[in-house]
Amino acid sequence: MSVAERAAREQRMANAGALVERCRKCAIGSTRLNSVYGEGDACADLMVIGEGPGETEDKLGRPFVGRAGELLDRMLLAIGLPRDSVFICNTVKCRPTFDDGVKLRNRAPDPAEMTNCRPYLDEQIEIVNPSIILALGAPAAKSFLGPAFSISKQRGRWFEGPRGIPLIATFHPAYLLRQTGGELTAVKRLVWDDLKAVRSKLDELKNAGPPPPKVEQIDLFGKRVET
Repeated sequence: MSVAERAAREQRMANAGALVERCRKCAIGSTRLNSVYGEGDACADLMVIGEGPGETEDKLGRPFVGRAGELLDRMLLAIGLPRDSVFICNTVKCRPTFDDGVKLRNRAPDPAEMTNCRPYLDEQIEIVNPSIILALGAPAAKSFLGPAFSISKQRGRWFEGPRGIPLIATFHPAYLLRQTGGELTAVKRLVWDDLKAVRSKLDELKNAGPPPPKVEQIDLFGKRVET
């Protein structure tokens, strides 16, 4: 990747982000505090896509911050990928909310919001042109693979994503944070399998260069575990 090509991609990202900031196609464009366009390496091999911004993301204008973002960072580091070496975004760029009479609460984006935001996501994928897409959670995966996709049955499998890019889905970090006891242990092992598959596919596609970083099963909450 030449310096000029990288600069061109970064400029396109900046221009697109500014357009998203001005977007008011959906009502949530007027209720959110900040748009959350995405961040990371515009030339990344891995693109990570979630569902939509939450409250913390809305406040900071950044994707995957707070507890779920910290866990995602550890997940990526476990396979030798610092956060700034990937590109991270969501299917929608504004926080979907509803008013419960006390405050704005998170909700899933509705079909119209997903449709309105899709050109922005498609443009991001075109700009980055990643080697792999990792979809986090069922809603993100369904946005590419259709409503019949089942995260419990089809996570960890490879699919053909947009532009022919290999796509794999795993559980959202926020889902892991809601698990306890034996369920948590089981889900972490599944996620670890999916992360190893991502690492292996990246190495396979690269097919050159220095040896890949050694990966070992770790506790995604910061402790080593027995394999």
